[in-house]
Amino acid sequence: MPTTGVISIGGVGADAVSRDGRTIVGTAIGSGVTQAAIWKRAAEWQLLGSFANAPACGFELSSAYGVSGDGRVVVGLARNGCTFAHAFKWQESTGMVDLGSSVAGHPSLAAGVSADGRVAVGYQERADGTRQGARWVDLQQQLIPNVAGAFAFVGTANAANHDGSIVVGRLCRFGVESEQSAWVWSERDGTRCLPAPTLRPSPGPVIQVTANGTSDDGRVIGGGQNVGGSNDSNAIIWINGTGSYLKDYLQANGVPNAFQTWINTGEITDVSPDGRVLVGWGAALGGFRGYMVILGEKP
Repeated sequence: MPTTGVISIGGVGADAVSRDGRTIVGTAIGSGVTQAAIWKRAAEWQLLGSFANAPACGFELSSAYGVSGDGRVVVGLARNGCTFAHAFKWQESTGMVDLGSSVAGHPSLAAGVSADGRVAVGYQERADGTRQGARWVDLQQQLIPNVAGAFAFVGTANAANHDGSIVVGRLCRFGVESEQSAWVWSERDGTRCLPAPTLRPSPGPVIQVTANGTSDDGRVIGGGQNVGGSNDSNAIIWINGTGSYLKDYLQANGVPNAFQTWINTGEITDVSPDGRVLVGWGAALGGFRGYMVILGEKP
């Protein structure tokens, strides 16, 4: 039976792990500033720095948010002093490459990358300061298209499948938050909204719906519905575009006691390539906890 345990890897924070589990990326401290970094088993953090000769902005130089399936491509955000902050793509052979910004003077950020390392996803800040979903294919930026017939644009892209042909993110139509929908984009179908199972009444803050992970075929997507970005959140699983609260889905499919004592199920933060394994966090009676859900068969 394999050994289960916790390994301390130091650093400031770990944000993503490669599909083989051997490479973790996040943020560590070096030379007195926070930097994007890579950690591999039996190794110290490898600091990635920033763009060539770029200074930090205060104590912040760069952060890593996504890694390819084999751990060889890292994406995130890097600074050139306080002048600008741009999305980056790093590989051993090229070092840190600036993915740029299509709106002069406004930041961009890469939040994730396809398993094959070709497509980074994240956001481009618009002239008015709002954030529009974007993807970078072989270093070229493409803004995620609006929903057919809509003028409003999609929010931040959070994740992609193995080859970047499917991308998911938060806020399907920016400025129409009352819809309470996340979104999925695919090369085949374009952009489609992913509605929450029910419209949640708002006590004041905007109800945000986000999609954080997708199976490789796009059939299973995971995310959550929360109050104004707070921890008051419930996880959602979308199967073929139809959303269910994770707790309800499990209780209706053979797990009647699923999350029965939990205050809420938080968010699903990632989905395995085959859609059978979901990971996330929620509020248990003893405090916030991470969880893993293994579905008995392919949904």
